[in-house]
Amino acid sequence: MSAAAVDIADLRVALEKTPILHGVDLTVAAGEWVTVIGPNGAGKSTLLRAISGLTPYTGAIRLAGTELGALSRRRRAQLVATVAQSPVVPPGMQVLDYVLLGRTPYIPMLGSESATDVAAAHAVLDRLDLAGFAGRPLATLSGGERQRVFLARALAQEPTVLLLDEPTSALDIGHQQDVLELVDELRRRDGLTVVATMHDLSIAGEYADRLVLLAEGLVAADGPPGSVLTEQLLATHYRARVRVLPGEHGPLVVPVRVAGPPPG
Repeated sequence: MSAAAVDIADLRVALEKTPILHGVDLTVAAGEWVTVIGPNGAGKSTLLRAISGLTPYTGAIRLAGTELGALSRRRRAQLVATVAQSPVVPPGMQVLDYVLLGRTPYIPMLGSESATDVAAAHAVLDRLDLAGFAGRPLATLSGGERQRVFLARALAQEPTVLLLDEPTSALDIGHQQDVLELVDELRRRDGLTVVATMHDLSIAGEYADRLVLLAEGLVAADGPPGSVLTEQLLATHYRARVRVLPGEHGPLVVPVRVAGPPPG
């Protein structure tokens, strides 16, 4: 039996002495798409930062069976790529140069990009239909185009695990679909493992194989979207009044007004 892509046991994280995660257990199979949901402050982004090795933790995080702490920083970056909510982009940077940053884990110290690295970056741009933007400053692109470039940089790392922190939060519904369909296509074609966080519960349920509901730093529910997106669980942990309706690809979560409209 092969090792899980990500295996987390008793994960605990404190930020500035404030406990954020209180003992999270989570296993993600190779090629699986798991989306972490939960109210603001539940610890979703902190969980992703711990998996990527960007924040101290106690407990265990294993990537393909190897403890995260036993991997060099370079090796971690070859295995795990992250698309943050608001990536920092150096002023004036062109698209190709930004995507080439994803090749950093493969470039020797004090070295520069090889022809292989440049070819890999161009291949990713072609794959994401971004070749025509290679020489454009990133700042001149639309929100949807930038999001695809952020994804291109992550894919240029050739990771086995892709972490997406609210990948559609700044996009309109059309661009949300474009980005998520692209990620799902890459996952199915290449066996990429995806761990994401999302606020839009209906979209989360449409694309993920499994949902993990995080609340107050603990896993409150873990399972297929239909077992996690229930009116009772969402009322309890989001304090929200919703209706959950059957959809074509997963449950649809519809907010319900607490009070009706004023009399006309």
